Amino acid sequence: MFKLEIKKYGNPVLRTKCEEVKEINEEVRSLAKDMLKIMYREDGVGLAAPQIGDKRRIIVVDIGQGPLSLINPQILIKSKKTFRDYEGCLSLPGINLKIKRAKKVEIQGFLLEKNQLVKIQAEGLLARDFQHEIDHLNGVLIIDHTSPFKKLRAIRKLKKKLRV
Repeated sequence: MFKLEIKKYGNPVLRTKCEEVKEINEEVRSLAKDMLKIMYREDGVGLAAPQIGDKRRIIVVDIGQGPLSLINPQILIKSKKTFRDYEGCLSLPGINLKIKRAKKVEIQGFLLEKNQLVKIQAEGLLARDFQHEIDHLNGVLIIDHTSPFKKLRAIRKLKKKLRV
């Protein structure tokens, strides 16, 4: 098997709206396991399929409480209460931006670790992580949540670092 790698800013797959997974088979399960390996190798707390070039709605997260591999995740409810905190992204190396997110979310998806459709209520870092990864499935990056000036500054930094 070829070595999967993180797609960096400038790769068009990062701006793609991902497709729903129609069948949860061994290939999908294997991809999720590979995504976890990559996430751990890169010291991340989450990874979405487009970050490795796959256009399906698959995310993996682990904030230190064990891995969660979700197929077709969607946010059902976002709290009105928000908080700002710094976020980085494996696809945007060297960029850390203060991003405003809902403090609590309720998501739904097929959880591979339990082999069933689940609803998960999350708050704090886990809620932030879910929102970040689900954004990736919709072609949204953290730079899209900042002011035009901060976005431009981040893009310049990325282009210089990545030679895009």
